[in-house]
This record gives sequence, structure tokens and C-alpha cells, in this order.
Amino acid sequence: MTINIQSVHFDADKKLIGFINDKVEKLNTFYDGIINSEVTLRLDKNSSNENKIAEIKMLGKGHEFFAKKQCASFEEATDLACEALKTQVKKYKEKLKEH
Repeated sequence: MTINIQSVHFDADKKLIGFINDKVEKLNTFYDGIINSEVTLRLDKNSSNENKIAEIKMLGKGHEFFAKKQCASFEEATDLACEALKTQVKKYKEKLKEH
């Protein structure tokens, strides 16, 4: 699986990129049909404290998964987005088993 990380209007440090890679890579254990993942990190100008947004789009075999979370830190936003994606992947796999 390829993971593309894009930070908008700032440079993400190596520690943050490593954290995101680890989190997204773990999603592969739930569904091995994931082809690639795109992670977009952004700062929201409107919100004061919880202004960090993480969007993760995963392309799988015949299906696309997406999660967007806004939190006080990019790590927390990535963590919550990965949890949401894990739920989506599990539901998708259940549907596949039913057919």
C-alpha cells in the first residue's frame, strides 16, 4: 500500500509523518485490499483551539473509504480518523461475507 501525505500551508515534521504512516499502515491488517491512501493535513483558520484537520482517503479493491476529523493536534485527528476508517473497513468486510 502506498501512503501519500500532503500538508497544506505548513511542513509536517518527520515525527508526525512517521506517526501517520504507522497508523494508516495498521489499517492494512483489517483489510488487505487497500491499494493506496491519501492523507491531507490542514489548519482551519476559523476555529481557535481545535484547528487541525486530518483527512484520510483510502482506495480499496472496488471501494473507497474516507474519514475527516478535526482536533487540537494532528496526532489526535489522525487517530480518530483511523478509528473511523477501521469501522468502515470492518462493515465493508461484513457485507462482503454476506454475499
